[in-house]
Formats: sequence, C-alpha cells, structure tokens
Amino acid sequence: MQSCDVAIIGGGVIGSAIAYFLAGRTDFKGSIVVVEKDSTYETAATPRSAGGVRQQFSTPENIRMSMFGAAFIKTAGEHLTVDGEVVELPFVEWGYLFLATDTGFETLRANHTTQTSLGAKVALLMPSELKARFPWLNTDDLAGGCFGLANEGWTDPYGLLQAFRRKARSLGVTYLADEVTGLERAGNRIASVTLRNGGRLGCGAVVNAAGYHAHAIADMIGIHLPVRPRKRIVYVFDCRDKLERAPLTIDPTGVWCRPEGANFIGGISPPEAEDPDCTDFEIDYGLYEDVVWPTLAHRIPAFEAIKLVRAWVGHYDYNTLDQNAILGPHPEVGNFYFANGFSGHGLQQSPAVGRAIAELIAYGAYRSLDLRRFGFERVLKNLPIAELNVV
Repeated sequence: MQSCDVAIIGGGVIGSAIAYFLAGRTDFKGSIVVVEKDSTYETAATPRSAGGVRQQFSTPENIRMSMFGAAFIKTAGEHLTVDGEVVELPFVEWGYLFLATDTGFETLRANHTTQTSLGAKVALLMPSELKARFPWLNTDDLAGGCFGLANEGWTDPYGLLQAFRRKARSLGVTYLADEVTGLERAGNRIASVTLRNGGRLGCGAVVNAAGYHAHAIADMIGIHLPVRPRKRIVYVFDCRDKLERAPLTIDPTGVWCRPEGANFIGGISPPEAEDPDCTDFEIDYGLYEDVVWPTLAHRIPAFEAIKLVRAWVGHYDYNTLDQNAILGPHPEVGNFYFANGFSGHGLQQSPAVGRAIAELIAYGAYRSLDLRRFGFERVLKNLPIAELNVV
C-alpha cells in the first residue's frame, strides 16, 4: 500500500490551492497527493466558472478572504512562476455593481459600511450618481447601488487552476488521475483512501476538496455534509451597442451580466424551490427567454436587441445550510478536513482557503485569518451564517 502524509480529494482550484500553500511551507516536509478523477477537468466546476472576484459580501470573513484572493491573483507572477515561466493572469478590474430598489437599499447600505470598515474600496451611489457613471443604465426604479472601485472584476478560472496545479507539482506534489471509492476509518481518524484503479493510499490527513461531489466523499464515513450539486447556466449574448467598462452588474432580481470579450455573459440563480440537485449539462433556454433577457432589457435598454450566441453549464457546490464555505477538521474525525460548500465563491476564495487549510494541517490552527466561524460545528448545531450578498 502506498502512503502519504496528506491526501487531497479533488484537484480543482480549491484542492490545488491547498496543495500549493502546504507544499510551499518551508516548515512542512510531508508528502502530498492530490487525487482528481477528471484529469481533463472537462466536467469540473472551475473552468466553467464566470471567474468573478469581489469584496462585496456582508460577512467579514468572506470580505477578508476575497480581499486576499484579489491581491493574490493580481500578483500571481510573484507566487506561481515555475522555471522562469511567469504566470500572468488577466484581471479585468471593472468592478461589481450591486443595484437595489427601496426594499433592499438599507441592506446594501449596511453591507457597504461593513465592507469599507474592513478596507474594501466600494462606493455607495445614489440614482443620479449611477446614471452619471453608467449612462446606459435604467435607474428609474432604483434607490441606489454599490460599486467596487478596486480589486473587483473577473479573471481566467482555468488559468488560475492550472497555475496552482503546475506550481504545486513543481514543489513535489503528486497528482493521481484516479477516483476515491472509499475511506477506511480507524477510530477517530481516517487511515487510508481507497482508489478505483490504484488500490489503497495510506494517509496522515485527508482533505475533502471534491467540489460538487463533496457530499459523496463525506457519506463514505457516515458524515452528512449539506453540500449538493446545483446547476448554473451562463448565457453568452451579443449587443451591437458598446457599454464602456461595464462592471459585473447584479439587478435587484438577481439577474447578472458582464462583458466577455466582444460579447456579454449573464444568468441567474433560480429560487430554492426550483433548484434541484443536478449534475447534467442540459441548457434551459426558456430561463433565458422568460427571465434573463426581459430583466436585462429593462435594466439596460441597449439589451432589448441582444442576440443569444451560445450557453454553457457549470455546477455550484451549494451549501444548503447557508451558502457559505464549510472549512476545517471534523470535530470527531480529527484528520478529516473540509473545504466545501462555496456556492459559487470558490474561485475568488481559493487563495485564502488554500492558505488557511495549509495552516491547519501544518500548525493545528489558523494563523493568517481566523475562519473558525466556518467550521463544521455550525452544521451540527444548525446555526447558519447569514450572508446577505449571495449571487
């Protein structure tokens, strides 16, 4: 039986970030194996992400994680270069724009206060200010908006994943193209990981970074993890009019859009009652015709004449408890770590999560940013964290 000090289940952006940060610690000498069943990443969530990075959350820990993520992405060349090949990740720093009617404006204002108190550069704008800055926007029914002035925008999800992966491998991390089919528990610890093609892998610690399959990994040792696969559709459309430096704009209804090269992309997260567990890649064009297009045409009149070009499907590892990450060790199975349930925030939070889980494994405690609030204990106690800026 092969063995390693740390086995990471899932080699997407979260698993690879953890591998990178752990292997890069000069005071950690252990061996690390990442097991990824989809080595092409064809069905993985990361490459199908919209790549958004924002500080506009309501929970301080989420704000701080994404602030670190933005800084890391902007300086990726200083961290992820291998053999002199400098990593240059694009970062379209055009901001996020959250819009609110009278119903949601006070929440938006309170969120802005929290964000700026932590150092985020965001501006609370009244309708006249919105119209002056974004003349293409219909502000007639708006009470205001909140706009990210810096460190918000979007990047290349697949580029970040591959940069983490390549750097981790250069630091000695082993990637196995295999599938975890079982976990062997010995008392209050995981003793080994069973692989579909490679037998058993003994391990000192196991990290569940399996994305929207994470619940299946937890089920292997009888742990109920409230993380489910939820389908998200991204529609690509063309607009003849040019919207100069348009931010990622979120309508009060939840419909969002942003530029993507010469086109635009957009979508919406459906209401909970219409959002079943789902792992297929079928595209619902009715959602575009009935909800996304009419809403965008109302908010941005130039979009009345848009033309749908194509669409793609990705999946959230959706935390049904509170749509926030579940991080850290299980309280009873001490060498089993969670890095799950990001609900669409995983890409931007991956640098901070990678650093945090690496600290837990190497030192037994968080050192850079205290994320104990996101521990599994809140799942056991049914104590959700109310994040008010969910997209």
